[in-house]
Amino acid sequence: MVGAGPAGIYAADALTRQDAVPVAVDLIDRLPTPFGLVRHGIAPDHPKMRAIRDTLHRSLDDPLVRFVGNVDVGTDISLDELRRHVDAVIYTYGASVDRQLGIEGEELPGSLAATDLVAWYTGHPDADRERVEAALAGVRSAVVIGVGNVALDVGRVLARTAPELEPTDMPQHVLDVLAAMPVEEVTILGRRGPAQAAFTTQELRELDGLEGATVLVDAADLVLDPEAEERASTDRNVSRNLAVMRGWVDHVPTPGRTQLRLRFFGRPVRLLGEDRVTGVEVERTAVDGDGRVMGTGELSVIPADLVVRSVGYRGLPLPGLPVDERSGTVPNEDGRVLREGRVSPGEYAAGWIKRGPSGVVGTNKHDARETVARLLADAADGTLRTHGPVDDLVDELVRRGARPVLLDDWRAIDAAEIALGATRGRARTTLHERESLLAAVRAAAAG
Repeated sequence: MVGAGPAGIYAADALTRQDAVPVAVDLIDRLPTPFGLVRHGIAPDHPKMRAIRDTLHRSLDDPLVRFVGNVDVGTDISLDELRRHVDAVIYTYGASVDRQLGIEGEELPGSLAATDLVAWYTGHPDADRERVEAALAGVRSAVVIGVGNVALDVGRVLARTAPELEPTDMPQHVLDVLAAMPVEEVTILGRRGPAQAAFTTQELRELDGLEGATVLVDAADLVLDPEAEERASTDRNVSRNLAVMRGWVDHVPTPGRTQLRLRFFGRPVRLLGEDRVTGVEVERTAVDGDGRVMGTGELSVIPADLVVRSVGYRGLPLPGLPVDERSGTVPNEDGRVLREGRVSPGEYAAGWIKRGPSGVVGTNKHDARETVARLLADAADGTLRTHGPVDDLVDELVRRGARPVLLDDWRAIDAAEIALGATRGRARTTLHERESLLAAVRAAAAG
């Protein structure tokens, strides 16, 4: 597996639970830590969701599975060289790059991608700390563009009080910066209506439980046209979301509390400001019967010191691996990788890099099983020719000068984070620098 997030671990689990074909699995990741977006995507104020990694960890403990972290395929070892060491490769490295709005002012200071902000507050080693913290300095009003779960996560984290965030596993510098932000208003902006919003009801409900924020919704935004009414009548998630939001229409701004506003039917057309963002110019929209957005020409401005776009993710190619530029996915047929329109024997894909950024963490389990079923069918009919191990991959990586992090090394990192958290009365504090992660490995080896 190239990628040790949920898709890779679920694929490994599916392979090791079957008896038709004997297997051994290497889970390769460019980070020294496993779990992918469960570690660096799910917001740290979601401890129950982040507990999914306890379940994933059981798969790493399987003797047929080996975690090989801190290895960058394409740098430490080429894809062709990797494929010579194994019978098959499943690409499970996700879609980690943001999609842009493509509007004027998007590159102004104070404009961030959700991927950048999420990487920062989850302690991702590649987070651009200087840029993110400069954007957050002194922010009183923020606009989050998008109505998916990530957008709700970002809005919720920005609206949280310092005492609410203190017990989380966020790095200390993240807690310090968020505690110093004088946020008074957060607007979550959607181009379409509430019936087209992609967030789940569980995520939505959490907005109303914040200690220092009041959720506000304009009743006019919840008036549905016939097509939206039909959608709500046939989609339980939509009907539940609408019921939750209709329960908020009587909320009014409360002095001393952050206003957390859900605003629909608004398309950002320009970010305003010269030295940094000062606002978002928004065009009122309507949605036609096919769900397409139409501009009405009615413009307004939402004042904002910070704009966070959360309008989707896309995958990038590994050196030597094709990725469709439009979809941001590896071309595939039910998980079998396609090269120039033809199935490439021994190459498979699962997770976001296979289907795009959709679904929740558990969606990857079914997705991974589908891909593994194709792999096993290919092994059974001879399409996938197996030759068994050729040398040891980890030995080869070490010979090349790489520093692979194995499961015991990850356990040392895990223990170091738990110990650091204990010094501050928390269950864990995330180590955010790659060197700090590797230092924990070296300390355990020396001890």
